[in-house]
Order: sequence, then structure tokens, then C-alpha cells
Amino acid sequence: MSSQGQKTIAVNKRARFDYHLEDRLEAGIALQGWEVKSLREGRVQFADSYVFLRDGEAYLVGTRIDALPTVSTHVDPDPMRSRKLLLHRRELDRLGGLVDQRGKTLVPTALYWKAGKAKVEIGVATGKKQHDKRKTVKDRDWDRQKARIMKGR
Repeated sequence: MSSQGQKTIAVNKRARFDYHLEDRLEAGIALQGWEVKSLREGRVQFADSYVFLRDGEAYLVGTRIDALPTVSTHVDPDPMRSRKLLLHRRELDRLGGLVDQRGKTLVPTALYWKAGKAKVEIGVATGKKQHDKRKTVKDRDWDRQKARIMKGR
């Protein structure tokens, strides 16, 4: 656990590969009890998740939180339900203005605990073209090669 009291639950590595992330902000997330327990066990997948704005509210869509078999005996859990994000009005208005620009989208980049509460880091992003993705892979491979060469010296 870090000194600020943050503990990472999951990181969306796919977001950094598929998008150019321009701006980030933190949002709370409205969860049910069984979802909180599942998050504590790390049973979350959000590689294909996105955030969408409707009626002045933000929702996290496409995130899968699998229920623990021992916890959800009395509840019928829906692992793929849309979850409301908790943001201030001016943050929602700002995000709405950014998303209205052509080619901008909102993607979750990380899910973590902060002071005992689950938080989602949202990135304002533009999609990468295929050649940008190839360049990312090429740069990553070159960085690995450089590290191996420097290690051998």
C-alpha cells in the first residue's frame, strides 16, 4: 500500500494502446455490496469499457465485475451492469464539452482504492490509427532491446 493510501485494483492497459490520452480525472463509482467484495478480491475486467454521458450523468459501461460464489447467494448479480460515476456538476459539464469535440471519447484507465472508497480514473482520449499502434509496439520493442544492451555492459 502506498503512502497516500491508494491501492490499485486494475489497470486498463488496452486504453493506452488504443488511445492517445490527453486529460485524466478521478471519479467515484456507485457499487452494490457484492461488487465491493468482488473488487477487494480483484475480480474485475475492464479492457473494453467506456464512459458515456446521458441526462447530465456519467455511466461506466462494459466493466465486468464477477460475483464471489460465497457472497451472492441471496442476490442475482449482473456482472455487466452499467455503474453510475460520481462527479461534480462542473466536472460533468467539462467532460460533456470535451466529448462533443470530434473524435473524443472517455475511457477508464485505472480502478483503485482511495481512503477506503473505490475510484475510477477516467481519461479523455482520441483513438489511435493503425500506424500509431504499430509505432507504439515498435518503440516498446526498441526500449526493451536498449535495456538488454545496457544490462549486458
